[in-house]
Amino acid sequence: MKEEILGAALRAPSLNRASHAFFTRRGGVSQGVYASLNGGVGSKDDPGAVAENRARMARALGVKPSHFLVPYQIHSAEAQAVSAPWPEDARPRCDGLVTATPGLALGVTGADCGVLLFADETAGVIGAAHSGWKGALTGMVEALVAAMEALGARKANIAAALGPTIAQASYEVGPEFFARFEAEDAGFARFFAPSDKKGHYLFDLPDFIAMRAERAGVGRFESLGLDTYADEDRFYSYRRMTHRGEPDYGRLVAAIALPE
Repeated sequence: MKEEILGAALRAPSLNRASHAFFTRRGGVSQGVYASLNGGVGSKDDPGAVAENRARMARALGVKPSHFLVPYQIHSAEAQAVSAPWPEDARPRCDGLVTATPGLALGVTGADCGVLLFADETAGVIGAAHSGWKGALTGMVEALVAAMEALGARKANIAAALGPTIAQASYEVGPEFFARFEAEDAGFARFFAPSDKKGHYLFDLPDFIAMRAERAGVGRFESLGLDTYADEDRFYSYRRMTHRGEPDYGRLVAAIALPE
């Protein structure tokens, strides 16, 4: 089973020596719209199925299921350091986790939003971040890097990888969305292209996140360049669910671990 999940998971060359995975929707036990490796405890999926899916992910990364840590995500720019597991009902409310403690795996969930993994292998510090448009705009990447630095990482040594994320061609937004970014920085207009719908735009979230990583001083950054909306076979998508009027959607998980 471990081999099946890892065979379907994606890896980033920049993190090649780190134990990590951008898990796809393949290799789990969930059914229906959640088929099959749904990692979202906030979904309406069977909690037992989600727990089994996460346990499989933990084993694939070489950690105990109890040491596979995913925060209660709130679309923030908040990152926290962790050094031990927490009870499931005491998950921290944030969108980024960092650690220097061996034996822990850090994960985040997404279904169009950016999911990022970070590692300074020299310092032995890792991180994971969930960054939708709000987190990207308000500084999620910068907060994650700062939290890693507090544990001894150096910006120049940090490698970061962006997993499957909604692509610009699939991400149409309205004028209010565009105005919010332009009000923050007029230069952000370069991340928008006109859509076929009058007054609307196509937003390039992956490139915007890449820009924030560069501003944060990340030493190496890569994007897997995969569109969650367009690739239904491998990825869940909140926007695709919305367009189809489906009742719910699964969540992808990206995770990174420090070996014992």
